[in-house]
Amino acid sequence: MLYGTSMDRAMERGTRRGAERRAEIVRSALEVIAERGYRGATLGAVAERVGLTQQGLLHYFPTKDSLLIAVLKERDQWDTGSGRRDGGDVWPLDLLTSLVEYNAMRPGIVQTFSALLGESVTDEHPARGFFTERYEKVRADMAATLRGEFGDRLPGGLTPEAAAPLVVAVMDGLQFQWLHDRDAVDMPALFRAFVSLLGQGDEEAEG
Repeated sequence: MLYGTSMDRAMERGTRRGAERRAEIVRSALEVIAERGYRGATLGAVAERVGLTQQGLLHYFPTKDSLLIAVLKERDQWDTGSGRRDGGDVWPLDLLTSLVEYNAMRPGIVQTFSALLGESVTDEHPARGFFTERYEKVRADMAATLRGEFGDRLPGGLTPEAAAPLVVAVMDGLQFQWLHDRDAVDMPALFRAFVSLLGQGDEEAEG
């Protein structure tokens, strides 16, 4: 019985150390991406940052895509872990604008997100499931944000559920344009302008 308990504790310690090591690798990958961009964030560069061989890194993340997906999940946890309305599950609309401004300060992460997003539309891509689930959640969160801001109908007449995919499309579409020409596309300013349009009714929009 004692032998079994000791083995269980040893396995628990090993699992905890493994989780801590994975978290360290993800943090280091975030740093490398911020410094070198999507293409420069090679497995070798990340392995060197955490003091592992590339083969040792593959024990925790068998492919670059699996590591980058873990990085994006970590980014989402950071982005959505604060700023909720009244401590609940709803982001205030003005903080979404702040998030766009924050993204403009981390082009490497935006580049990684956009590159994987584009590749994930192909069948069997390892990131396809991540983005499919992510968009389902983001649309639901965005609808809740719009309902908290405008109620059951936006001034223009759309329901929050109908408007949510449009807001998400603008956010992600602006990122692609911004990555191609950061001087010509002021991502935060354009998103603020779009948010102001959401608050206009039919007559205001026509005028």
